Amino acid sequence: MSEAIEGKVVVITGASSGLGEATARYLAGKGAKVVLGARRLDRLQALAQELGLPNGAAVQTDVTDHEQVKNLVDTAVRIHGRIDVILNNAGLMPHSPLERGKIEDWDRMIDVNLKGVLYGIAAALPHMKAQKSGHIINVSSVAGHKVRPGSAVYAATKAAVRMLSEGLRQEVKPYNIRTTIISPGAVESELPQSITEADVASGIQDFYEAYAIPAINFARVVAFAIQQPQELDINEILFRPTAQEM
Repeated sequence: MSEAIEGKVVVITGASSGLGEATARYLAGKGAKVVLGARRLDRLQALAQELGLPNGAAVQTDVTDHEQVKNLVDTAVRIHGRIDVILNNAGLMPHSPLERGKIEDWDRMIDVNLKGVLYGIAAALPHMKAQKSGHIINVSSVAGHKVRPGSAVYAATKAAVRMLSEGLRQEVKPYNIRTTIISPGAVESELPQSITEADVASGIQDFYEAYAIPAINFARVVAFAIQQPQELDINEILFRPTAQEM
């Protein structure tokens, strides 16, 4: 069903590595017109050049800044005339027990994982309403369904993304806009590198080495949601590595 992806304008945040990079490669390979956002412009530009994207399709974007996210989406519309999909993918996961009081890490997770998604919605929604079409895909996590010790704040942000997305789903029905929540388990990415506590990082790294599956699996899930016929709205996908129990 790659014909259902070909020609679609897809904006991806967190596109310089991991899930976002894999999805950009996969969708571009199926003919999508991807526009990439992330903080690391050098990596974005290298990826854009590799994929043969037009000038300007790699936009330095910090999702904690609403104006930068708006610029990313507006750039996609300026280049391609529309936006069909936004993948609000940027995220981080600095796990730690609450008793350690890692307030700076908590603030970063709320700013990136939750406010970054809100800013993506705010940037894309006016264009999609005007078009009377579009697809907003927000990335949650298995942790948004099941909390474990040390992951309370991360899980809270990801559960909030699910609630936010369900409210959005109900609100955008008059505009023919589809919404999808994707909740991955362990998938190869740089998420473990955002953990600032050495003992926690070691345990998570061991877990990822044992269970994490390649990021292309996430990309395939995104493609599955996008390529469904317009009358079919895939609202939530939860997936894990087959071997992962949690």
